[in-house]
Amino acid sequence: LSAVLGRLRQVWVTLHAGIKNPTCRERLIPKSLYGLDRQQERATGLGPHLSKVRKPCGFGTRKRCVLNTMLHSFGPTDPARHFSGMLPVIWQDDFASNAAAAFRHGEVEVLPFIKSSGLDGRSRLFSQHRLAHDTLRSVEMRLLAILQTDCPTCRLITPYLNRLVAGGAPLDGLSQDPAAATNAFARQMEIAFPLELDVDCKRSVELGVATVPTLFLLDDEGRVARKEPGFDKTVLNELAAMFEVAPVASEHDGAPAMKPGCSSRHLEPQNKDASAPALDLHGLRGTAASRLVVADGDDPFEFCFRTFEDGLPVVPPTEDRVRRMLDAVAIDPHEVVARVPPCFGPATVEKIAANAVMAGCVPEMMRVLLPLTRAVCDERFNAHGLQATTHFAAPLIILNGPVRKELGFHSGQNLFSNVSRANSTLGRALQLILLQIGGARPTAIDMSALGNPGKFSFCIAESEEDSPWEPLHVEAGLTREQSAVSLFGGEAPHGVSDHKARTARGVLKTISYSLATVWSYRVCMIPEALLVLSPEHVQTIRRDGWNKQDVRQFLFENTGIPHRCFQEEDGEGIASRDAYKTVMIDGEPCYQKFREPEQIKIIVAGGRAGKFSAIIGSWQTGPRGSQMITYPV
Repeated sequence: LSAVLGRLRQVWVTLHAGIKNPTCRERLIPKSLYGLDRQQERATGLGPHLSKVRKPCGFGTRKRCVLNTMLHSFGPTDPARHFSGMLPVIWQDDFASNAAAAFRHGEVEVLPFIKSSGLDGRSRLFSQHRLAHDTLRSVEMRLLAILQTDCPTCRLITPYLNRLVAGGAPLDGLSQDPAAATNAFARQMEIAFPLELDVDCKRSVELGVATVPTLFLLDDEGRVARKEPGFDKTVLNELAAMFEVAPVASEHDGAPAMKPGCSSRHLEPQNKDASAPALDLHGLRGTAASRLVVADGDDPFEFCFRTFEDGLPVVPPTEDRVRRMLDAVAIDPHEVVARVPPCFGPATVEKIAANAVMAGCVPEMMRVLLPLTRAVCDERFNAHGLQATTHFAAPLIILNGPVRKELGFHSGQNLFSNVSRANSTLGRALQLILLQIGGARPTAIDMSALGNPGKFSFCIAESEEDSPWEPLHVEAGLTREQSAVSLFGGEAPHGVSDHKARTARGVLKTISYSLATVWSYRVCMIPEALLVLSPEHVQTIRRDGWNKQDVRQFLFENTGIPHRCFQEEDGEGIASRDAYKTVMIDGEPCYQKFREPEQIKIIVAGGRAGKFSAIIGSWQTGPRGSQMITYPV
């Protein structure tokens, strides 16, 4: 151990000189390629020492070094021989000349570095997959994936592994299940890499696999350079960058940013019962839509009304109509776009098209419906909970960008009414998809006590032309030139009228009193709200020079419930008051309604005449509830 620590100190001095002195000949290798996981730290007893080394050390004002140890091999004895040096990872806000200078080391060749962006928005540098040891010999790296056939996370990660292989990354797979189940799994997931059997999980045990999927980065002698359990988009894109492959995971592909896996097969309790067939939760292709024949003399509209049980007549989805809808997108009709909660039915392109026909959409609407379907199935939005709750909420669709004008979405007077075919049919198509594919029938799984008229159609567009501020999709990180669709799980609109206020403060004070009633008057910190400001109210606010963040901050600071309203012994929210934050509003102690300013979403829309705005309260929010999401179109 003392030898290892001595080596660490020696390399630290060299590394410090390397950053400060451009003539240094020491070779630098990224941390991400070799590292100890927590299990290895405990086995070697080096954890407490390495944790100190991992702490960031400042180099300049815009970048920092994070150090870790390069693991050549692993064993319980003589740990000093397993480590060859300290490895830096450079984090910085941009990649200007200072980044290049930091890795210029005289005559010693340093492998080119690749820029990669993580899902957190920060940039990273990684080296190419032919890595250099301090001995300057080349090492060919490979990926190994340990999988199970019935693990949902294994099925989730498989298409991403296929993309790595398609880009040229060397990858092998091991299945912990028998041949029959493995063959079915490979067929369903269209696996593009070699998949062999890990008989009796011998290789899994050797590698210390606790959960599946687990990805290993191995050198040419089979030694573990990196171990990554579960599904993580940032990790997948990091590995892609190492092998000079384009990013394989997008924030807007409908899958979660990360997901834990399942217990390794050898750690599961054993019994003699036969395993149930694996659910095909993430298969790439679905079955063809059913074909129904209408009997002679039967009205096709009445037939569809009886068959689809929507509560409104629909346009009969004939094969000709569906074909015209499919012609608008050059995608395999049987490709699965997403699996729709709560029953997780596979939404193929063909089935989405059939529901678009029933809703009365034009074929061009398919360019919005496909990303909208991915968005509503995004786990952050939690359509499963939203459709099974007894609450009022329904998915509200908000359109931004050029698509508003291109497809005729309405953002003016009668915003929430039946004024536009685009608004009405897109909202209706989403509800049909949730009902027909997802299975959320209002007489069964959808348990809303009072419902919401938005469950017929709930779709609006932001009036960007009437707004002096950034539109919603730009706040979400997209550009004005991009088209986007956002989803908010909300109640029906609650109107706010103020025709007398002549100042920003006056208008927003009125709105704050209505905001206080979101969810329930004495429930604080939990709900969110979408504020739809009318153009006339926006003009009043803008005259005082307020921007959108000023509006949000004022509402956050001035929306609260007076302490005196909590004197009763019974009622929703009273038992939670110890967790609420007390603030002074107009000289009176109040519990602050919202946890943070960002819980108040703001858009501009509605008629240009009339000082009416609207508040749409949320369902449960945060990771346990529904989060507002925005997808590019």
